Amino acid sequence: MSKVLVVFYSYTGTSRRLAELLCSQQGWEIAEIEEERPRSGPWGTWRCVLDSLLRRHPAIRYQGPFPKGFDAVVLVSPIWAGRLAGPMRSFVARRRGHLPDVAVALVMGSRGAPDAVAEITRLIGETPILSTAFTAREVDDGSCAGRLRFFGTALLGAERNHAVARQASLSPQAA
Repeated sequence: MSKVLVVFYSYTGTSRRLAELLCSQQGWEIAEIEEERPRSGPWGTWRCVLDSLLRRHPAIRYQGPFPKGFDAVVLVSPIWAGRLAGPMRSFVARRRGHLPDVAVALVMGSRGAPDAVAEITRLIGETPILSTAFTAREVDDGSCAGRLRFFGTALLGAERNHAVARQASLSPQAA
């Protein structure tokens, strides 16, 4: 069984609910990214937009387990103004050398997932092994549960296939 860590950032609580549901479905460990300077009120929302448009890296705190000790890490993040949320951008940029296989689950109002996945790809230097996106409405009403379970199962399958490929490439018979 693959060892998977779900790392999330959530401004409104929606990404937190998605991450918690995924972990409860799969039995995976969860870790949270927090901002050093919390956002609140209209100025906090304005900072969300500016961080996204300017691709800023706000200061964050991460108290979770070391990601390198896992087979895969699932990044769960909101999309702001069509781009990856700033705190998740900070985490990925800071931890890129310590991330094993990466999968991505995004929460959006209506669009922006391809651009956010492309940004993660640029930051880590490779395409995530699996990505998906949910609207905030799907998370709020619970209709995301089936697709989220499928995502988790698909990730485990991708990890098993990737592990077999790694073992074969290191095998003396493969040389």
